[in-house]
Amino acid sequence: MHGRTIERGETPAAVAVPAPVGEAAPHHDRFRRLVAADAWDALPADVRRRFSKRLAGRATATYSGEIVWTRLSGAGWLLAQLCRLIGAPLPTAASGPAPAAVVVSEDRASGGQIWTRLYGRRRGNPQVIHSAKRFAGPTGLEEHIGGGFGMALTVQAEGDALVFTSDHYFWQAGRLRLRFPSWLAPGTTVVTHQHLGSGRFAFDLTVVHRRFGELVNQHGLFRDG
Repeated sequence: MHGRTIERGETPAAVAVPAPVGEAAPHHDRFRRLVAADAWDALPADVRRRFSKRLAGRATATYSGEIVWTRLSGAGWLLAQLCRLIGAPLPTAASGPAPAAVVVSEDRASGGQIWTRLYGRRRGNPQVIHSAKRFAGPTGLEEHIGGGFGMALTVQAEGDALVFTSDHYFWQAGRLRLRFPSWLAPGTTVVTHQHLGSGRFAFDLTVVHRRFGELVNQHGLFRDG
């Protein structure tokens, strides 16, 4: 089943409207609105709870665990290095098991969320990846990674997992928004959040290019903080 998209004439504000200052924001149903009701209801309770949290004030949601593996093809490694120019949103090196942590907080200005990921490495300091999820755009959800670059995402509930798939990539500055043509896109990005039971979940990231094949494959195991 496919995630809900914004209909013609409907504004992104209809998907998630920040509440006025001093009022409780109706953020608990932002992800639910992107998925067909029956598919959302069929998800494990742990998954629905994680993606329905209200994070008021300075509250954060934290998840700890490990990145079991990160695999990069030659083209994937090159892409990751180029992406350093816009904040290094992709893992920059292949690796084996390493500690990891994720912190989620509210972005009060946009009504979205700020995601900070901390990934340990064999040598040197951990890699820190920042991104912002905003409930806007033609698919209802965008991931902003820095420098005005981002990707529109669709959301699907598949059995015991939520699956986020890139629809297209863009660069935005104010009201100016440029969509990347398919030949310039880095590939299809898929992020899967899969229920494992007892407060645990698997995180999988893949980037697959239509010509160069799989560029990135990352698998992590996390638990509720």
